[in-house]
Amino acid sequence: MLDITQMRKEYMEKGLNRKDLNENPFKQFELWFNQALEVNLREPNAMVLATTGEDMMPSVRTVLLKIFDETGFVFFSNYKSKKAQDIEENPKAAVLFPWLDLDRQVKIEGTIEKISSKSSLKYFLSRPKGSQIGAWVSHQSEVVSSRSILEAKFNEIKNKFVKGEIPFPDFWGGYILKPEKIEFWQAGTDRLHDRFVYTLQEDKTWEIERLAP
Repeated sequence: MLDITQMRKEYMEKGLNRKDLNENPFKQFELWFNQALEVNLREPNAMVLATTGEDMMPSVRTVLLKIFDETGFVFFSNYKSKKAQDIEENPKAAVLFPWLDLDRQVKIEGTIEKISSKSSLKYFLSRPKGSQIGAWVSHQSEVVSSRSILEAKFNEIKNKFVKGEIPFPDFWGGYILKPEKIEFWQAGTDRLHDRFVYTLQEDKTWEIERLAP
């Protein structure tokens, strides 16, 4: 057995104070996201998405945030994937941005729904051709016997559309997570971490509360 009980890091950050928070959680997220970009954090838009379907078995994977505004947080996927099935059965979900190099995390909980086909098409057309082909090749989450099958399918589609535009697949597109809670976590000394959660109220305002670490 590998004993990692003595693995520890002493956090030296100044912490997070209530007075320093923006009243708008989307603006606070944008501030932290830009700071992650400034320090060249690897894949700052990578977020861990947790879903649960009717089987009540939690499922987790990393997806890439592609758009965010005060409506919500958008990512793209195959609409026949395991995550899509979970979302269809239970649209409640959560994502986590683990910005470990900054000793920060952002957790977002809310409801997921599909974005419009027009918006999905706009993003699809902005992708490199290889990524467009990849959307056609991968029947996400299905069992495949070998990588060579995927490569053969990729080359088949590539050759088929070598002289034209790659059509938009109707089984692929965007989802938006519309938040009900957004939590900002900043590491502190002696494990006294700072946690602030924004909770959406019925009048569409956000209540901010400090949570115990």
